[in-house]
Amino acid sequence: MAADSVVEIENMEESTVHVFKSSSELLEKLHQKWSSVEKLPYPAMYSSVYGGIILDPAMMVIPIDDHMVHRGHGVFDTAIILDGYLYELDGHLDRFLLSASRAKITSPFPKSTLSTILIQLTAASNCKKGTLRYWLSAGPGDFLLSPAGCPTSAFYAIVIAEEFSQCKEGVKVITSTIPMKVPLFATSKNVNYLPNVLTKLEAEEKGAFASIWVDDEGYVAEGPNVNVGFVTHENELIVPFFDKILSGCTVKRLLELAPKLVENGRLKSVKTANITVEEAKRAAEMMYIGSTLPVLPIIEWDGKAIGDVCTKHANASKKHDSMETYLIELVERLVSPKMKLLEKTFVEEPPSTAPISEHKASEIEDKEVAADK
Repeated sequence: MAADSVVEIENMEESTVHVFKSSSELLEKLHQKWSSVEKLPYPAMYSSVYGGIILDPAMMVIPIDDHMVHRGHGVFDTAIILDGYLYELDGHLDRFLLSASRAKITSPFPKSTLSTILIQLTAASNCKKGTLRYWLSAGPGDFLLSPAGCPTSAFYAIVIAEEFSQCKEGVKVITSTIPMKVPLFATSKNVNYLPNVLTKLEAEEKGAFASIWVDDEGYVAEGPNVNVGFVTHENELIVPFFDKILSGCTVKRLLELAPKLVENGRLKSVKTANITVEEAKRAAEMMYIGSTLPVLPIIEWDGKAIGDVCTKHANASKKHDSMETYLIELVERLVSPKMKLLEKTFVEEPPSTAPISEHKASEIEDKEVAADK
């Protein structure tokens, strides 16, 4: 140990930490990092601390004394961008503000202003496919536990340009050994995602795609950042109750639209319910449900095949497709730009001219989905 210390002292001059003596010198260093990047992954960011939209990736930063950084006192939410549209922004903002209320964070802006900021941010990014992620923090101010020293809360948002598409290949999952969050935290979309990260890493270390949380009563809960659903051999679509887990916007829309599959005879019923691990593993089909998936088939859980994997994923000429196929079709219809529950960002027009759609999920006419979450 002493020898190591001597080596460190002897090499001190070689490892002297550089001191940036001016902001221009620091900016030059930051710009060097991004100069070789052909396509910027983050085309635009908004910060209430700056009071505007930032297009320079070198300046897309938040203060280190922000309580979201050093205390985890913050909430967030997302929305996907498809063909220049923001999908169901209104519903995501409702959940966002509910999470903020539970975290005792007051938004610096009303909901209407938040919506306008996010739409103009997406328009300024010129991104037509990706995700929009936004945060509400107790704000910068100091490094104490209480946010009493923070002058105001802070709102941040960023556009992430990324490709995502419906994956129809099945994945393998495991039961997580990482304790799931208590309901107070699990039902709010807060930034404390360490359990989620650890459960995802646990699955990857075991050669699985992700994991499944099971609550203390033995009921299936959710995935690390997605909901989970099942189709029984009786053709019932079951999603776990939301009392201990996050109520995903995508799965809620799926529950609204899936009754169409009951009407045309493809499903017997659609419901939320408690489902034990044993019942779940006997299901005919199992799937993850989330914004960018939107429906991802699960073919194996803890080494046990779910349903008839060969029928579902290998025999494409089989007369009867899997129920996942129909659900995927429903979701593809759900996120179609032709649906009226999308907020147009008008990326090819000035942000100030962009109208905000007033349509909500409940206002979709039956004829818009009759052809077919």
